[in-house]
Amino acid sequence: MTDTAAHELAQVNIARLLAPLDSPQLKDFVDALDPVNAAAEAADGFVWRLVGDAGDATDVPVFGDTWLIVNMSVWRDLKALTAFMYRGRHREMLARRREFFARIEEAMVALWWVPAGHRPTVEEAEDRILHLRAHGPTPYAFTLRTPFPAEAPAPVASEVPEGLGCSAV
Repeated sequence: MTDTAAHELAQVNIARLLAPLDSPQLKDFVDALDPVNAAAEAADGFVWRLVGDAGDATDVPVFGDTWLIVNMSVWRDLKALTAFMYRGRHREMLARRREFFARIEEAMVALWWVPAGHRPTVEEAEDRILHLRAHGPTPYAFTLRTPFPAEAPAPVASEVPEGLGCSAV
């Protein structure tokens, strides 16, 4: 039997803005950031979230593209993450995502298991998304629809042998 307490679930999602963050079009999204982040932090199974200088992650660069924003967090397990995602204010904002973000065909969300206590970097998250785009769901990077168990988490990016991860956009 696997000791799931030895592992935590990292998630990253990126989104391409349809307008600047200070635009009227994104006002409802921006106004919801603090309440949604507070709800995440209070949720059962929440462990950590990426925070930039603004108190959220909207100022954290991802893929060198100023029109992309990133959300990254760590959760106890998949059940805790999905319980948060599909309820309350987060669910409301998720239902309205097309008002704020462009529809992108390639993977913009990735999940992976990390050793308990590890806090992933944006570079790690970019690598997981690129790997998912190139190879589809694997234990290294997977999706909600195709999850993998925590039994043998893939190594963190700094431990990946040369050529196994992805490093280009």
